Amino acid sequence: MASSFSRAARLGLVASLALGLSACGINTIPTKEEAVKAKWGDVENQYQRRADLIPNLVATVKGFAAQEKDVLEAVTKARASATQVTVDPSKLTDPKQMEAFAQAQGQVGSALGRLLITVEKYPELKSNENFLQLQSQLEGTENRIAVARRDYNEAVQAYNTEIRTFPSMVTAKVIYGSQPIAPFKATTVGAEAAPTVAF
Repeated sequence: MASSFSRAARLGLVASLALGLSACGINTIPTKEEAVKAKWGDVENQYQRRADLIPNLVATVKGFAAQEKDVLEAVTKARASATQVTVDPSKLTDPKQMEAFAQAQGQVGSALGRLLITVEKYPELKSNENFLQLQSQLEGTENRIAVARRDYNEAVQAYNTEIRTFPSMVTAKVIYGSQPIAPFKATTVGAEAAPTVAF
């Protein structure tokens, strides 16, 4: 009888410990942190897709808009600069790195906006099938970037909330030494207005 009672007590203790550990975020915190890193990978992937499309767009426009050399060079320079700025997933807690990344990508977006406005001067280019396809790809990419940034920020919010609320905050500080992760913010210069593209 005593043996079955101690066995039941041990099972109850194990169940209580398992429930207590699950309630304190021991598994939730790393799961949410990995979700943030995966979402950041999606953001980087979409920016890379845009960077890969830019040389094709520039080459297509170059043949029609030879005199718009400054605009084409600005796009090429912004792309080159943006591809040099990366954020290591282990450094997502550094707001300065996130801001530098956002600014570099913002410069690319601004340069692309100026390029697309320039295209208005060349009606034969606007009807060119290659250009229309690239324009469509860029528009789709910009939408994908917006969705990827939104998903990343939602994952960051879930993670940051988890590590700041009780009882998970105890686990976050004592076991993991967790720090809040920086969300993706719009660039401060010109972010309040989307680039004007008129066709």
